[in-house]
Amino acid sequence: MEKSLYIIRHGQTDFNLKGIVQGRGVDSPLNEMGRKQAEAFYTHYKAVRFDKIYTSTLLRTHQTVAPFVKDGIPMEQLAGLDEIGWGVYEGKEQTPDIMEGFQDLIARWRNRELDVCVEGGETPNQLVERQREALDYILSRTDEHKVLICMHGRAMRVFLCMLINQDIALMDDFPHTNTSLYKVRYDGRVFDIEDAYNIQHLAGLFAE
Repeated sequence: MEKSLYIIRHGQTDFNLKGIVQGRGVDSPLNEMGRKQAEAFYTHYKAVRFDKIYTSTLLRTHQTVAPFVKDGIPMEQLAGLDEIGWGVYEGKEQTPDIMEGFQDLIARWRNRELDVCVEGGETPNQLVERQREALDYILSRTDEHKVLICMHGRAMRVFLCMLINQDIALMDDFPHTNTSLYKVRYDGRVFDIEDAYNIQHLAGLFAE
């Protein structure tokens, strides 16, 4: 059973713009730019005719795919697609202290210490565990061949590692920005990234 997965990050929020940590526990809406990005993605990909849309449980992903939902494409939210939990960092500005702690954590993850996390947060291995459940669910829907998945920056990079069986410690090798697209093909056995970090739909917004 083959599938094409179109995996995007949600549109911009004011928290993104202001450098405030979101994570799984902050349910922020899209800002004006985020809504423009969502509309630009829709305009570029509405002809794909997705069979199904999967999002996280957070508002910013729901709003990003709203134009497709208005077209009648069914949407389902899965907790497994939520952003990683950033614990005590959530809702806080990225002060020098927080940035130092964040950079130290990322370095430890890069060093394959994947069972460490922010206080009250989630480890990469815990994130992968719930992502696998979400993926198994998506793959079990044999009548859905073209699927749009809207999720979050850190979660998306971990998800891509999991799909192509790449070391999770290499998650930061995947660039991302709001509504950037990774198109992944599943041939029934393995996943292959056919289109990486596609932001062509954003060209007009960058020119403004």
